[in-house]
Amino acid sequence: MAAAGLKSTRAAICTSTQTRSAHVTIHNRACNLASKLVQFGSSPSLPKVAPLQSSSFFPCTLQVSKNIKTEAVKFSRKSTVVHASASENGAAPGLSIDLRGKRAFIAGIADDNGYGWAIAKSLAAAGAEILVGTWVPAMNIFETSWKRGKFDESRVLPNGSLMEISKIYPMDAVYDTPEDVPEDVKSNKRYAGASNWTVQELAECVKQDFGSIDILVHSLANGPEVTKPLLETSRNGYLAAVSASSYSFVSLLKYFIPIMNPGGSTISLTYIASERIIPGYGGGMSSAKSALESDTRVLAFEAGRRYNIRVNTISAGPLRSRAAKAIGFIDTIIAYSTANAPLQKELLADEVGNAAAFLASPLASAITGTIAYVDNGLHAMGVGVDSPAFSELAMPQAEQSKVPA
Repeated sequence: MAAAGLKSTRAAICTSTQTRSAHVTIHNRACNLASKLVQFGSSPSLPKVAPLQSSSFFPCTLQVSKNIKTEAVKFSRKSTVVHASASENGAAPGLSIDLRGKRAFIAGIADDNGYGWAIAKSLAAAGAEILVGTWVPAMNIFETSWKRGKFDESRVLPNGSLMEISKIYPMDAVYDTPEDVPEDVKSNKRYAGASNWTVQELAECVKQDFGSIDILVHSLANGPEVTKPLLETSRNGYLAAVSASSYSFVSLLKYFIPIMNPGGSTISLTYIASERIIPGYGGGMSSAKSALESDTRVLAFEAGRRYNIRVNTISAGPLRSRAAKAIGFIDTIIAYSTANAPLQKELLADEVGNAAAFLASPLASAITGTIAYVDNGLHAMGVGVDSPAFSELAMPQAEQSKVPA
């Protein structure tokens, strides 16, 4: 029996040794497989794929030569699994709007409290060089205020520096060429001393001074009969609104695109009256904004195909600017928006400026022909919830503890 027991013990030891040997073999094969699958830097055994021809291409090959953490390899009769994970000691860098080396021309700045000014500040904060076009009759006042430091407080950028304007140009986007200017405008004392202010001449001057631009902003709108209902608007008043507020964008692109660098961006400003009834916003202005939005889509196609230029428009909510005050009921519109928009707060000019900076940046390289709504969400509403008709309807209310200060 002793011999039988010794034989049984030897058999058990042999079996155990074979089992360990089998485990070692499996382990070695698994490690060999892992070394083939996880190559440090490149994988010669895998077919090469040509990278996408895109400025925003992210390589799909993970470089793990210094960031591999191996975990314990567990063996079982069912499967053999090898785990490898990238190191977590380095987070992905955050996205930023970087417009350094870019030059922007903003048409339509006459003071420091409108959307044009806010867009200029946001572009400058992102690193862009700023050029400005100012309506001829407002040119002297704007330049004088700038030189005397009246805008210094509103020029402050997030990093504490002051926004700089490389050059201020006189302009009147209602006239395309010198031949289009009527004699009574040429002899008008408000235009005396100014030159090269038609769109064609303006583009030529910018080309002569700076060579090219990358960003074009249209912040222009005017309706001489804006306070009149549409039924009472004259033909001349209607056409003047369309000319100054929508065709001026077409004209600017026509003459500026030849000096825009490929990949450039153009942005205009529109308003919800283009698609919804806003009583009091008359004189053909609602029609002009509708035309501007339609032109945005068509120009996006034409400028994109021919020149690789993007064309977008921002539908901005109401702002208490000097131009808006001319309508006469801007405070009412702002109060209505605050009461009825999904976000119950007054819209800030900087919020529109930041949206424009995004649309002008490489982060929006695939966005064109788009209406970007920056209005606290008011465009999404179908009714005014402050109406007496909804007085008994339970409305979502903000939790007081979570309302921002």
